[in-house]
Amino acid sequence: MRKLIGAAFVSLDGVMQAPGGPGEDPDGGFAFGGWTAPFWTEDADPFMGVFGKTETEPFDLLLGRKTYDIFAGYWPVHQEHPIGPLFNRVTKYVATSSPDTLEWVNSVGLTGDVPARVAELKQGDGPDLLTQGSSVLLHALLAHDLIDELRLMVFPLVLGGGKRWFDGLSKPGGFVLEKSETTSSGVISTLYRRAGEVKTGTVGEG
Repeated sequence: MRKLIGAAFVSLDGVMQAPGGPGEDPDGGFAFGGWTAPFWTEDADPFMGVFGKTETEPFDLLLGRKTYDIFAGYWPVHQEHPIGPLFNRVTKYVATSSPDTLEWVNSVGLTGDVPARVAELKQGDGPDLLTQGSSVLLHALLAHDLIDELRLMVFPLVLGGGKRWFDGLSKPGGFVLEKSETTSSGVISTLYRRAGEVKTGTVGEG
């Protein structure tokens, strides 16, 4: 069985929109594209460490169509960074209504009931599935309780508006913090694993 890992850069108020650059995703008039850039330091690599997956930890990508198009327009021509050849090589599963327009090598379209298709993928053999960006897809995965692990890099700023990691429709559940690291620029990398149902009680009792 394959594990599904939800990974993202998020602000303190949960915004995940356009972390990489000004023109990445201006939907809704979002004015802060590239908000993660000032925080990248020698001890904060956006693709490694707690957040990332490396060649020693195999994975396939699971992407929404908008994120796929952003990646497909960038990584195939940026082979100088190690992530370029890696993203080219792995299988990229894409939630899309137009699978015939996926031109990036090793791309596979997921159509129809995407959560059901993802559930089938998880039951099969192969490397873990890793999301990047893809807020609409993530909301569907969280609503269907398909994510086994969260890898979030939390940045010390508030953006006020934009596409958020959680949309209020996520299925309730518990997680256990497996690991966390803080960079010199104040970014907190966290790794959470799914841990059953939400537990409740009265503070101060028991």
